[in-house]
Amino acid sequence: MKLPLNASHWGAFRAEIEGGALKRITPFEHDPRPSPLNDAWPEMIASDLRVARPSVRKGWLEGDKGAGRGQDSYVEVDWPEALDLVAGEISRIREAHGNQALFAGSYGWSSAGRLHHARTLVRRFFASIGGFTDQETNYSYGAAMAFLPRVLGVNDAIGATVTSLETVRKHCDVFLAFGGIPAKNFEIQAGGVGEHKFDSFMAGITERVHTINVSPWRKDIEDHFGVDWLPIRPGTDTALLLALTQVIVAAGQADQAFLDRYTHGADRYFDYLMGRSDGTPKTPDWAEDITGIPAAQIRELAASLPGKRVMLSLNWSLQRARHGEQPYWAAIGLAAALGQIGLPGGGFTFGYGSSNGMGNPNFRTPLFGLPTLTNPTGAAIPVARIADMLLNPGAPYRYAGEDRTYPDIKLVYWAGGNPFHHHQDLNRLRAAFRQPQTVVVNECFWTATARHADIVLPATVSLERDDIGGASRDRFLLAMRKLVEPAGEARNDYTIFADLAERLGGRDAFTEGRSEADWLQVAWQEISGKLAARGINPPEFNDFWEDGYFKMPTPREDFVLFADYRADPEGKALTTASGKIELFNDGIADEPGQAGHPVWLDPEEWLGASETQTYPLHLLTPQPERKLHGQMDSSAYVRAAKIHDRERLTLHPEDAAARGIKDGDTLRVFNARGACFAVAKIDDAVLQGVVLLPTGSTYDPDGPIDRGSNPNVLTRDIGTSELGQGCAAQSCLVEIARYDAPLPDLRVNHPPEFTTKTT
Repeated sequence: MKLPLNASHWGAFRAEIEGGALKRITPFEHDPRPSPLNDAWPEMIASDLRVARPSVRKGWLEGDKGAGRGQDSYVEVDWPEALDLVAGEISRIREAHGNQALFAGSYGWSSAGRLHHARTLVRRFFASIGGFTDQETNYSYGAAMAFLPRVLGVNDAIGATVTSLETVRKHCDVFLAFGGIPAKNFEIQAGGVGEHKFDSFMAGITERVHTINVSPWRKDIEDHFGVDWLPIRPGTDTALLLALTQVIVAAGQADQAFLDRYTHGADRYFDYLMGRSDGTPKTPDWAEDITGIPAAQIRELAASLPGKRVMLSLNWSLQRARHGEQPYWAAIGLAAALGQIGLPGGGFTFGYGSSNGMGNPNFRTPLFGLPTLTNPTGAAIPVARIADMLLNPGAPYRYAGEDRTYPDIKLVYWAGGNPFHHHQDLNRLRAAFRQPQTVVVNECFWTATARHADIVLPATVSLERDDIGGASRDRFLLAMRKLVEPAGEARNDYTIFADLAERLGGRDAFTEGRSEADWLQVAWQEISGKLAARGINPPEFNDFWEDGYFKMPTPREDFVLFADYRADPEGKALTTASGKIELFNDGIADEPGQAGHPVWLDPEEWLGASETQTYPLHLLTPQPERKLHGQMDSSAYVRAAKIHDRERLTLHPEDAAARGIKDGDTLRVFNARGACFAVAKIDDAVLQGVVLLPTGSTYDPDGPIDRGSNPNVLTRDIGTSELGQGCAAQSCLVEIARYDAPLPDLRVNHPPEFTTKTT
């Protein structure tokens, strides 16, 4: 008999169960390089940081109006009382202020399963009871989501639909990887991972393709792949891309036939590059002062590109910065000038090295999640503008070409995510979270977000429920079987929302009369129907459930982004204003601070800013190596890589010497927004003037200081621009100093205090 299979965002696995408890993890037999993070499950599923019972903040019960959020004790109550409290608050607020005063937040990777996808469930619930204020876009590539459709006319130029890496291996001559291709990011996938193939991908490419890592961090492509490193100041990739394009255009080597047939506005853009529109040619000499790359090196690189098959790869992190829309648009401009868009192994791609599956064959693995239903209010904000909304009700803002107004939110309901991980300037977010009348959270663990809630409802983890997992670019559909009973009194989000909907008159709309088991059958029917329509014969549900997976056939052809458009630009015209790729866009030209074409805009907080006299180091906040975001942060596997329970901060030897810092020293990292602690890791693989502190350390505030190593007490809470309103975490200056005093005790490694209810 096969061991039951389940899956997380970092891989599928089989499980050994003894006496009703999870004892051992066995990697999925078809995964060539399984992640060791799954081994943390037996520890974490039984952790004392699990939310065991419904809990209500003592100060909220006493009417403190949010003043104690984040520093209070809790009272445990039974489920009927907790559900009555939540339903009562929702009912009171929607009657007094309207449904738009209810904000339903869910941003995070709470489940690899699609049925129990928390963001879908919370939206479906609130839609079933009359509506709410929603979120749109995401933290990962939100600026690009808002901006790229206006330039490319499609929503799938970022995310899963990217050119297959196999075409890069077969056809590419020069692979320019802006932001590198970090191996650690291939560990994880939003919908579950059946196989990890990073090593074979990269080895196959680098053994024959001239690969250049354009990054402040040499190890954004691991050293053993033997690629060239082009160190660049953070936030200046746009300037390099403009200069490369300028050299090609000035030499008369741009592919004019491609530009004429497939693009709009190239002449306006080239006027800017040549300096005809603003008096400043975007030459390599101009770019040298911005990027720190010698002009001769830029010229040499530009001269090597025409006549070659060139792939421009930009990591998602590049657009998580001030004016993060611009490097993506500038890359499109360079690819267009080279005439490479739509060719195998050429053009541009946004996302290689940002998540597992990016560049896999386009399996088009069909997935199913419950429909979210239509939100009757139609209200939504960009996800990264939460603090702005809570702190500035009624204030105007501009986003994606529209003038909008922030709603006056009275209740925040969060499920399946942790904004106190994702958001910037956490001290500001903490002040924002004290503004609503009530904050409710469904949560598995006592995260920082749970500790800032008034009512915490214990939710199951994916190992405690049945589900179906997978991702569109992963080969496997995964049967995620319930392995153990829920910890404490935890319930599935579906059950929680169904019971709340019943109290608020929306149960029939939410459940459609179906149980979770019923929905699993519906899901497999939908998936099977889509597969059958493509000539693929899936097994019956019971056979799928017993085997644990269904393996998708390999596509006959490698996917190439915009190949259809290149083959038939008239018949496959894009949905842009011109029907073409827009190197100039009239609508964007009308936006505040925009030129209507790719442009260099000062990112304000960078190594070329005047503020470097006070804060001389540029802080980059990459994803961590041993966890996904902040998940599993308290596990032994994650903590083994820390020192004194603090993260390692990487800095250049000369920056360390100038501050009297040795490897292993405890550091205070600070700027005007806040401070946190870290441990020095000296490495000449980082550009001088740049420091790296990974995200994911659990926020543990003591005034403006984080007792741990959360870099988002330092990052700036401002949109990429009024165009995209994405997060701008990578535009951040700091200073560091050796810290010789005893480190403060961490409170977040233990549950909050519990007390008895006052009368």
